[in-house]
Amino acid sequence: MNKGDTEVDMKEVELNELDLEKLPMTGDGAGAEKNGSVKLKVPDEDIKFTGLSKEELMKVAGTPGWVRTRWVLLALFWVGWVGMLAGAIVIIVQAPRCKPIPEMNWWNQGPLYQISDLNAFNKGKGIKGVVEVLDSLNQLKVKGLVLGPLHIVQEDTAISLDLLKIVPDVGTEEDLLVLLDKAHKKGMSVVLNMTPNPGANPWFGSDSLGKVLDKLRAAAEHWLSVGVDGVQVSGLVAASTSPEWISLRGVVQRNATEDTKKSALIGIVNGLDSPDVSKLLNTSGVDLILSDVLNPPRHSGVQRAEAIQGLISTQKQSSLAWGLGGISGKHLASVVEKPELVRLYHLLLLTLPGTPVFNYGDEIGLTDQGTGSPVMLWDTEEEPATDQSGKNQTAEAQRTYRLTCRSWFKTLSDLRGKERSLLHGDYFLLHSSTSSLAFLRLWDQSERYVTAVNWGSTPVTMNLKNPDVTLPEQVKVKLTTDPENLAADSPVSLDKLVLGPGQAVLLTFPFA
Repeated sequence: MNKGDTEVDMKEVELNELDLEKLPMTGDGAGAEKNGSVKLKVPDEDIKFTGLSKEELMKVAGTPGWVRTRWVLLALFWVGWVGMLAGAIVIIVQAPRCKPIPEMNWWNQGPLYQISDLNAFNKGKGIKGVVEVLDSLNQLKVKGLVLGPLHIVQEDTAISLDLLKIVPDVGTEEDLLVLLDKAHKKGMSVVLNMTPNPGANPWFGSDSLGKVLDKLRAAAEHWLSVGVDGVQVSGLVAASTSPEWISLRGVVQRNATEDTKKSALIGIVNGLDSPDVSKLLNTSGVDLILSDVLNPPRHSGVQRAEAIQGLISTQKQSSLAWGLGGISGKHLASVVEKPELVRLYHLLLLTLPGTPVFNYGDEIGLTDQGTGSPVMLWDTEEEPATDQSGKNQTAEAQRTYRLTCRSWFKTLSDLRGKERSLLHGDYFLLHSSTSSLAFLRLWDQSERYVTAVNWGSTPVTMNLKNPDVTLPEQVKVKLTTDPENLAADSPVSLDKLVLGPGQAVLLTFPFA
């Protein structure tokens, strides 16, 4: 064998040894496992837990240990249940009682808005003009429109009176039906001012009173049947003394049930003090009485406070209405001492207990112009001009004033409708003088409100602490006509409230 053959044989031996190392350790055959692998065989059966049998459970359940455990758990359950029941009873007993809501009618939910001259109100469009601006009135949270008088009559001439027909240049009965439908859908009621005579004597004299009341009763029956929500009359003192007055009351108030909407009989009276107003309210049986006890020429500030207190202490809030110009047909800005006091009287009327009554345009400070009805201005609904060049600055300042008044009125009216203390809360006099007035409105567990007004020409310092009610040391400014000295949300001390001339503020503090 030569040297080359030996080298070939040695290479074959080495290759064979390498092949043997690659073979599986466990042996041979095709089914052998790979080198280093171990395969375990697990039984195919699932292991199931069957628990104790019934016999085994009965044996365990009867043991003393389990019996004691069951009794302990049962006792703990009943002790816990009785404890929770007792706790609930204690909470109910100790919780403060909710005060029952007093009687509220639709005319107590927001201000009444009188439109005596429908053509002056909206560009000579009469009833249709009122329909056009219902959205704007709804923004003011007006709850009742008092229209007219709309009927045909010649001043101081009883023979021409026709309470069933509407003056042609104002509109038709069909127009009124459209207004009723659209107003009702917006939550507003409609009252007709059916005072028979626009002249000196609302009833044409005592000789005509009975016949006129008979006509009024028949007309009220007709208008209520088509959807009108109430009747307003002036000269309540004379009308309520007639035997026919009872018949009119029967027609207007006969549908006063819990399931139907009440119709309002509203009476207006002038020149009476609060005791006489209260007596007339009882004898006449009207649903709402509007007097002039707040009018500045008639009473000083102290007398105003006494008149308010006298009426509130003797009558339900739901029967009291407050206004200044609304009684005589004049506008608020023309009745108060100064036109700039309009917002002050907005605050006063909208926070007194009872129903505030305004004439159209009172929300923008509209003033009377001679003997005719002033034309309502709607420029507050328009956007201000961006280019002020060549613009009448005086006219623009007046427009800004009207816009400010309307925004103030809207905010107050909205707040009154939401807050129980302002809607039907109790009234407490805190301060009164010849030129200023302050009072507290509170209801049960609701937010409290303090109204303070100074219509005088000099500052006034008020101590608003009252021994009859619990008041905090400090309250918060909610609304103010004097943001420089009484900023909104700023704290104010009740024992020393300084209010500038012609200023008004609404303060608030939470129930404690």
